Amino acid sequence: MIPHERSLVQKWKDKPFVLIGVNSDGTDTEEGLADYREQAKAMGVTWRSFRDESTTPRISEVWRVQGWPTLYFLDHEGVIRHKDVRDEAEMERVLAEMIEAAERAAAGK
Repeated sequence: MIPHERSLVQKWKDKPFVLIGVNSDGTDTEEGLADYREQAKAMGVTWRSFRDESTTPRISEVWRVQGWPTLYFLDHEGVIRHKDVRDEAEMERVLAEMIEAAERAAAGK
């Protein structure tokens, strides 16, 4: 998913769009965290990413994540509008709609 995520970040860099990651791939140790940071850098991950293990309760517990990856699409008001949209074209469609709604709201329309 990272290549597509990277393209979304680039495509909407000047729009009301934010991508946030939560990782649970062995980042609970300093060695695992260092490995993840190296991999993220090599893959071009430029967006904020949090460790699931860094909070109590874990982010995955609060959000009731049952499997990885779980995708949540929150609008400009913080409302979950979609979950687990995985098809790239469909993902871009729903994101474009949400970005347009955010821009209309910012313009007072």
